[in-house]
Amino acid sequence: MQRVVLVTEREEGLQLMSRIDQSEVFELVGTLQDQLHPMSSPFENVPVFTYSSAPDVSVDLIIYSPSCKESANRLYEFKYPDAGKLPVSQFEVMLLLLNDKEIAVKDLSHLQQLRSILDNTHDGMIVIDQHLMITIFNKSAEKMTGISKEDAVGKSILEVMPNSQLPRVMDSGIEEVNQEQMLANGTKIFTTRTPLLSHEGRKLGAFAVFKDITEIVDLAEEVTNLKSIQSMLRSIIQSSEEAISVVDEQGKGIMINPAYTKLTGYTAEQVIGKPATTDISEGESIHMQVLKTRKPVRGARLRVGPNRKDVIVNVAPVIVDGLLKGSVGVIHDVSEIKGLTEELNRARQIIRTLEAKYSFEDIIGKSEEMNFAMDQAKLAASTPATVLLRGESGTGKELFAHAIHNASSRKFNKFVRVNCAALSESLLESELFGYEEGAFSGALRGGKRGLFEEANGGSIFLDEVGELSQNTQAKLLRVLQENEIRRVGGTKAIPINVRVIAATNVNLEKMIADGTFRQDLYYRLNRMPIYIPPLRARNQDIILLANHLLQKLNQDYGRSIDVISKDAEKFLLAYHWPGNVRELENVLGRAIIHMSHTDSQINRSHISLLSLEQTKAKSESTVDNFITGEETKTLAQQIDEFEKSILTEAIERFNGNKTKTAKALGISLRNFYYKLEKYGLDEKPRK
Repeated sequence: MQRVVLVTEREEGLQLMSRIDQSEVFELVGTLQDQLHPMSSPFENVPVFTYSSAPDVSVDLIIYSPSCKESANRLYEFKYPDAGKLPVSQFEVMLLLLNDKEIAVKDLSHLQQLRSILDNTHDGMIVIDQHLMITIFNKSAEKMTGISKEDAVGKSILEVMPNSQLPRVMDSGIEEVNQEQMLANGTKIFTTRTPLLSHEGRKLGAFAVFKDITEIVDLAEEVTNLKSIQSMLRSIIQSSEEAISVVDEQGKGIMINPAYTKLTGYTAEQVIGKPATTDISEGESIHMQVLKTRKPVRGARLRVGPNRKDVIVNVAPVIVDGLLKGSVGVIHDVSEIKGLTEELNRARQIIRTLEAKYSFEDIIGKSEEMNFAMDQAKLAASTPATVLLRGESGTGKELFAHAIHNASSRKFNKFVRVNCAALSESLLESELFGYEEGAFSGALRGGKRGLFEEANGGSIFLDEVGELSQNTQAKLLRVLQENEIRRVGGTKAIPINVRVIAATNVNLEKMIADGTFRQDLYYRLNRMPIYIPPLRARNQDIILLANHLLQKLNQDYGRSIDVISKDAEKFLLAYHWPGNVRELENVLGRAIIHMSHTDSQINRSHISLLSLEQTKAKSESTVDNFITGEETKTLAQQIDEFEKSILTEAIERFNGNKTKTAKALGISLRNFYYKLEKYGLDEKPRK
């Protein structure tokens, strides 16, 4: 028996006395007569004492109210230094747990033994008091949540686990049984939440007991008794959305769940006690295979039920003391892979195989900068060398890639384009290099050719190559060095003959310095670099491009806009075009949409440009000065000064917030940082 002393307020003390008297675990040996909290004992054999008259008896626990904590500490220090101290809320939780779990605690020598029982249970357990403070957080809870006990106990549950439903359960006073929940670290659990109430109905807190259901198959491989598996997992299996079946060592069904019935169409009466082959309409029983080999099988494809549902099955054996006792299977409807299939379809649209449809005649520009870029591109087209197209977003890098392919000796073969930034690493790898049958769940039978194989003999355009992961960079380097690829899940090298055209709008040299881009891959890609100038660097091409785009937009929108007015042209020339040709097309398209069907000319009033109103005075002054010859600086110098002033004003307007500034200017964050470094604004203090 645990010998207990109370240092509590009168009401709490009287309630505890009655409960302790009914307990078979605790024995009340006295109550402290505190001057601020006087209390008399209703039990004749329980003394009420002061500090000076404390009984000379062995005491195991000092139970105290929060308001009496100082008195409890004093009693502990001067009279019972070997006793444990416990707040009333935790003590009441302990009484409830002892009753609800029927733990046989007959002769505990110390409170640590009870805590050891809670810590060593396989179930996670969290208890909060009426103030939402965590009082118990066992080792299993630490393991499942990834939160240490030191970071949890004594803190608010809402601080440690903001999405916890324990406060709601405590407020409602209603128990919630076998609720599915996803923890912040991705662990999937089933939890039972119970309010803690005193005999009088007073809310004392709440506690949760939960299990990690991602370990179902592993548990089937490790637990040493099939009956204990059934008992421990029955509630989880019945509540699971995944179809689960269990057979004995003879291969006869002993347990299924509602999800299994929904998937296969078979009820418990049709399966329990029947052979494991009963539900199979096509294929061999994986249960029987596992029972024969005593080894788990994962990712097996079958057809089950009268409707011949296509499923994927994971089955594990149940072995007890070296003896095979049965197996547990988890069945997934292949339709669950619908989300992945849709993603693949979207990916195929993004990286679809195209015939190159543009030539150098489609590239509009007569400026010296653009003529130099086209001369380099034509030279590159006559060689098999790898080409790296560099330039800001919207300058026409893909247009150049099409033109290079169409001007090369490979023009009658395929041209494949890939947006490297649009796909995850794993999906991009399988699309680029293909995969073998069975390489992963959902892989097509017979495998799949990758885009490098599809482009064999032709060209492949890798857009946004700077976004490739380090792992994919290494594989691309091998392709460039060895002219061969290896499919995902394959061991055979496949020779290819592909011309690689890469493009990026980021500073690869800076990425190399930062360690995010491989230097050896850079040298392979940069064999024939071509820089495509931004629109602001070739001002004389703006009107030429605008008229060309106007004809295209007339066809797209069924309009007949003939001309751009002089004031509108001057307005377009005054803008710095951070979005380049793509932004110019957007502006003209928006103007046409809002024009009347009777209009045949784009005027200044039809055009609205981002941030131009703030810089109008400066831009017009700069253009006028250049035209009249009042400014002695070169065009490039004037453009740089103009761009720097725009950046400076924008940074100040957004109080130094770089993300908001870049978004407002319509440029990528990478490009924005590059410009800050270029103009020495990266160290500009925020206001």
